[in-house]
Amino acid sequence: MVRLIDAEPVLKLEAVRLTLGSLAGPVNILNGIELVVRQGEAIGLVGPSGSGKSTMLMVMTGLERPTSGRVLVKSREISAMSEDESARFRRGNVGIVFQSFHLIPTMTALENVAVPLELALVPDAFEKARQELVNVGLGHRLEHYPSQLSGGEQQRVALARALAPRPSLVFADEPTGNLDGRTGAEIVEMMFRLQRERGSTLVLVTHDEALARRCDRIVRLRDGRIEAIEDAPGEASVEPAPAPAPVSISVSPEPPAPVAPAAIVAPAAVVAERPAPAADPAPAGQPHAATPEPSTGEPPAPAPSAEPEPAPPEPPAEPFRLVEEDTVPTDALAAIDPAPASEPAPTPEPPSPAAARVE
Repeated sequence: MVRLIDAEPVLKLEAVRLTLGSLAGPVNILNGIELVVRQGEAIGLVGPSGSGKSTMLMVMTGLERPTSGRVLVKSREISAMSEDESARFRRGNVGIVFQSFHLIPTMTALENVAVPLELALVPDAFEKARQELVNVGLGHRLEHYPSQLSGGEQQRVALARALAPRPSLVFADEPTGNLDGRTGAEIVEMMFRLQRERGSTLVLVTHDEALARRCDRIVRLRDGRIEAIEDAPGEASVEPAPAPAPVSISVSPEPPAPVAPAAIVAPAAVVAERPAPAADPAPAGQPHAATPEPSTGEPPAPAPSAEPEPAPPEPPAEPFRLVEEDTVPTDALAAIDPAPASEPAPTPEPPSPAAARVE
């Protein structure tokens, strides 16, 4: 939203004071307020509870007369008017959106919006009221009574009623205070959109700092005085950001984790190679048993009487291990389970091709 610095002032407060009596004595509500609001501008009034925000809004609309000072709306001193005069002046120049809606319970939504148009003697009041309800998204709720509407729908009716006469100034007192976050955001969007389209001036009372920053300026109140006036980012700060351009991201697959080499499993046909048992040493003076010769039908020759040479020492036994069948040496097969040295060896059978199997 662009604020026109040289636009015509539509609202001026000059040294406005408001003092109310009480049992404890006079209470100063407003203390010398000075403010100028220009046509088409959006003003956010913020401050802590009791700072005078709502009272200041009532004074600006002519609903409350100040104790001293002047309030000028469209160059007319509304603070000097009687109650009836100020009501007639508001009829076509000022629209008010209250926090509590203030709809007439015995009238439908369409009738509530048509009331200010009929009082202003606007022709085709109901047709224009219908169009205002369509503008706020309630074209399907024209004949519903306030009790048949949700809080958000009632606030939309109140907004349509305030905007139907096309006023120069729109005042909103905590318009989202009685609504949930999502519904309140919809009302705010609608209010700012219609204000921009029609070029009206908006004065918004709120506790919501983010909502106030959508206005052109922020007026901060404390103890009935203007503490500061700040330029706010305005509508430009809440424009939706352009969608980012799609970014192509290529993700290189992570290298596979190293896999431990699988244990080498021997073929199913394996044999157990057991170390040959150490031969019992022959008694002193006796020769070792000789390897039996193939049988020829004759009794074996007697062992030579010569003293045999001592047998070489046996190699140390190897640990038990699995080997493939075709790798078993023939010598090892011959050494498995030899006959005891003390017993005569049986007559061996002639060798055959199946001799290579394991005992």
